[in-house]
Amino acid sequence: TVATDNKAASAEAGKHMCELVGGSGTVGVIVHDQTSVTGQDRRDGFLDFMKSDCAGVNVLEVQYGGGDQAKSADIAKSMIAANPDIKGIFGANEGSAVGALKGIEESGKVGAIVLIGFDSGAAQINAIKSGVMAGAVTQDPIGMGAGVVSAAVKAINGETLPAQIPSGYMWFDKTNIDDPEIAAVLYE
Repeated sequence: TVATDNKAASAEAGKHMCELVGGSGTVGVIVHDQTSVTGQDRRDGFLDFMKSDCAGVNVLEVQYGGGDQAKSADIAKSMIAANPDIKGIFGANEGSAVGALKGIEESGKVGAIVLIGFDSGAAQINAIKSGVMAGAVTQDPIGMGAGVVSAAVKAINGETLPAQIPSGYMWFDKTNIDDPEIAAVLYE
């Protein structure tokens, strides 16, 4: 399997969150689900990083929005209302991040809460370009395709391959979103 190492990619999101909130305060997490490996790995990668490398940040109990933007917006609004000191929210997939964005906007907290997403899509790209969203982690579909072709050739030639081959991921924000390497892996 050639795929994103979702734990490592979400740890990258955690690293940026830690830096952007100054290593202290309260942060929320909205994940698409708790049953898929993707949901579990993205949740755990972020939480593990925050626990080991950003212990000054209080991470609220993870909330699950099913990847649904409306449900995730309601979750974000509830987090904000219950935690007036909240400094950041991590949305672990496109629907979670866009929902959190809507929740932040509807709560009148644009600019006051750091929002970090995962994946891309038009809403996240526009929010990052406008500065409303701090940034996101994207998967690398080009790396996935290249990895699959490379693995297939190696398998045909009788080489032994690992069961999992990481395809990579990239952090993007307002400073690098238009770089050709980043732009090539984003989707709208």
